[in-house]
Amino acid sequence: MADQSTSEASRETVSENASPGEGISRRRLLGTAGATGLVLGAAGGAAGYAAAPSDKTVPLTSVGADTAMFHGKHQAGITDALHARGHLVAFDLTAGAGRKEAAALLRRWSTTAQRLMAGEAAAQDDTDVARDAGPSSLTVTFGFGHSFFSRTGLEKQRPVALDPLPDFSSDHLDKARSNGDLWVQIGANDALVAFHALRAIQKDAGSAARVRWQMNGFNRSPGATAQPMTARNLMGQLDGTRNPKPAESDFDERIFVPASGDPAWMANGSYAVVRRIRMLLDDWEQLSVKAQEDVIGRRKSTGAALSGGDETTGMNLDKTDADGNLVVPINAHARITRPDQNGGAAMLRRPFSFHDGFDTDGVPDAGLLFVCWQADPVRGFVPVQRKLDRGDALSEFIRHESSGLFAVPGGAAEGEYVGQRLLEG
Repeated sequence: MADQSTSEASRETVSENASPGEGISRRRLLGTAGATGLVLGAAGGAAGYAAAPSDKTVPLTSVGADTAMFHGKHQAGITDALHARGHLVAFDLTAGAGRKEAAALLRRWSTTAQRLMAGEAAAQDDTDVARDAGPSSLTVTFGFGHSFFSRTGLEKQRPVALDPLPDFSSDHLDKARSNGDLWVQIGANDALVAFHALRAIQKDAGSAARVRWQMNGFNRSPGATAQPMTARNLMGQLDGTRNPKPAESDFDERIFVPASGDPAWMANGSYAVVRRIRMLLDDWEQLSVKAQEDVIGRRKSTGAALSGGDETTGMNLDKTDADGNLVVPINAHARITRPDQNGGAAMLRRPFSFHDGFDTDGVPDAGLLFVCWQADPVRGFVPVQRKLDRGDALSEFIRHESSGLFAVPGGAAEGEYVGQRLLEG
């Protein structure tokens, strides 16, 4: 949970991909300009509910019309703004499925993703779940796990950067919910659109692959705040103040594999570290706000560093109070995760919150589906996590329960499918 996450302020980058000049798709959301009638019974209770028909319909101005592009230099879902709803799902190839079957699967998946991201129905057996909605900024992103390459006879094409992550002392990992041959990230600003894509991807897997694990997440809905702002996590903290931004001169160098990178099929791709991090909310919420702020190193209300200023003001790590104590505690999460405290290590965090109910004691099973992107996890995620492992004040209130590392190739050109340069190279 490094102090780096995508700000909702970057949401405007999604709308830049919209195509207002194109015709409205059959699933573009239409509004009904009518009244809603409510019939009350004699006791004053609601006896019935119906929407009155309208003589005319007018298009709604909404997030449903926003479109992300499938084809491009990079896959969608990496630099796009946080989605309101997301699904992470890993697949394992079935017994007997190899390179040929994997290629056919990625071809099917790419066709489906392209259609759904454009607001069109799936080519085969569409479920109509998202029939009335627009694309809602849907993105579908595909990656390969370490085991994929041995399953397909492509060991020589497996990147060194995909070597398994080291063990961390704070890990409590469930192997059944970790790793996988293939990984798919789905995000949208409408829950039905996201589920529709999840179901289509799962159906497309057919006999070639089976679901290994699947997780559901959410973020704040677009327009829920008066102005764009950094997202909050389930601890109530602004989460993502120091996320790298595409406008920064070294952004591509930190996040994406260069065009001349090795192996060649990973050109313009990135590596995703995926972790299910449970937040021990009952313990956290017993802390005073001051104690929570000391753990994080930032004001809960504004996200400003404890050393002063506003959310974007640089943190003064040497500032002390009247008693000579560091204003930002030595083990504060924000201090430990700063890139300048980790040899410049940086990663683009694009997480989802999750809540999967309560255990038998009423303790919430909730936290963060951590997804971070970097050109090389050995230089991005690993050094930061090692340092957190040695003394992060936040570690007492979180638990890493699953983990995965995936090679996410660059975007597909027109006429290509994702991963084609690997599978047919």
